[in-house]
Order: sequence, then structure tokens, then C-alpha cells
Amino acid sequence: MAAKTDLGEFLRARRSRIAPQEAGLPATTGRRRTPGLRREEVAMLAGVSIEYYTRLEQGKQGNPSPAVLEAIAGVLRLGEEERKHLFELANAPVARSAAARPPRQVRAEVRRLLDIVAPHPAQVLSRANDLLAANEAGMRLLPGIEEWPAASRNTARYTFLHPQGRSVYGNWDEVAAATVAHLRAAAGTYPDAPDVLALVGELAVKSREFAALWDRYDVGKRANGRKCFRHPVVGSMTLTYEVLTVARSDGHRLVVYQAEPGTPDHDAMLLLGMAQVSG
Repeated sequence: MAAKTDLGEFLRARRSRIAPQEAGLPATTGRRRTPGLRREEVAMLAGVSIEYYTRLEQGKQGNPSPAVLEAIAGVLRLGEEERKHLFELANAPVARSAAARPPRQVRAEVRRLLDIVAPHPAQVLSRANDLLAANEAGMRLLPGIEEWPAASRNTARYTFLHPQGRSVYGNWDEVAAATVAHLRAAAGTYPDAPDVLALVGELAVKSREFAALWDRYDVGKRANGRKCFRHPVVGSMTLTYEVLTVARSDGHRLVVYQAEPGTPDHDAMLLLGMAQVSG
């Protein structure tokens, strides 16, 4: 009985910390009586009935399925350790990784960071390299990617499948190998993740280069590096990049590019953010 009580207390505490806007709900006017998310909002977003979720918080609903717990963990934006704790409190087997497709929403604070670091190109990428957000320079860094629907914009897909993907990188072989190594690492961390699996399957079928690199089984998360761009608008430039993990984001990463001030690379980079430049 104590475990069920602890489960309810944990759920109430976690939902009180999630603002409706963080969960993708529209902003409301007026004062909310409940801090954070209401029970009915968690239930709706997790795809369960209000009655079921209420019983779960009250300790009256036994044996919730792993799928239900995964959905609730996603709504409450639980980190890996918090997710494990949720499964332990519910006395449910912990899956090796979250199989649910992670949310694509980028917090407003993170979007502001994109503007703060401008004119340096910056992007927010998902665990599967989906391009979730970017500042002007960050979007123009990959010419032609804006022509794809937002849901299809992915830096790995761009590298291997976009018509300009190979020509825009002066060190394409290096970039391609690092991209595949990152996806190998993501597949190991999230072995059942549908977004990672779908992307790997698509690229393996459509790109012989990707398939060959995938078979090498190189594994490595990308924390920093360099890319040599042959940009059709601003010319050649070599930029270094740093990869920062975004908190409370299910694997999102903030990637910021830079160059040494006073160099031709830096001057070319600055041109990316100018309003008259179009990619």
C-alpha cells in the first residue's frame, strides 16, 4: 500500500511542475487553481481515461502496463532516472528505453537561446537528428533543407539524401562517418525507438554509402568537431561546433557553430545571418 501511495505522490509532484505550454497545450487566461497540469490534462495527453489516471494517483489502480507508464513519463517529461523510478513505484518491468516517439516541442527558453547566440548558426536536434528549431543562420547553413516539410528536416537525411548534401560539405566523408556513428550510439541507447529505427531503415535502403558505414559499426556520440562548408551563397568556410544537451528534453541537443573572429571563415559565417542572404 505504501508503494501505491508513493506512486500517487510522485505523479502529483511531477505534474505540478509541468506548465501546460510545456506539454503542448494552449496558453489559458486567468488564474489556474492547480499548479502545473491537471489530472484530466495528463490523462488526455497520455491517452488514458480520467477515471483510470485518477485511480492510479489514488493507489487504486494496480498493474499499469509499461505502455501506459511510458506515455505518462512522456507527458511529465521524466528523465531516465525519473522514468526508472516511476516503473519501480508501479512495480512494472523497466523497458531498456522509451519506445514512444519523443515530443518535438522545443521549450521557449531554448528557442530564446537560439536568438541569443546569433549571429552564430545554431540548431536544436532530436536524438534522431531531426531539425526541431534553428536560428536564421542555422537554417541557412544547410541550403535547401527549408524546402522540405518541417517533419522531414533531419541533418542525417540531409547529409545522405538531399541533392546538396554531398556538395555542401567539403569534408563529407568525415561528416557522414560521424553522423552514422552518432545514430549507432542512439540506436544502442534507444533500441526500440521508432524515430531512430525508421530513419536508419530509410537511409539504409536509399543510400548505399549509409548502409556501408552502418555495417562498420562505429559508435560515437558527437560532442564537438568541425565541418568544412562549400556554401552556394557565402562561399567556403570551416566552422567548429559544440553540442550541448538540452535539459528535460528526451535527447534534444543544442548545436552551436563558430569561427575565430577576424578570419575569412568568421566573415562568411556572419553573412549567413544577414537578412538579404537567401538560401
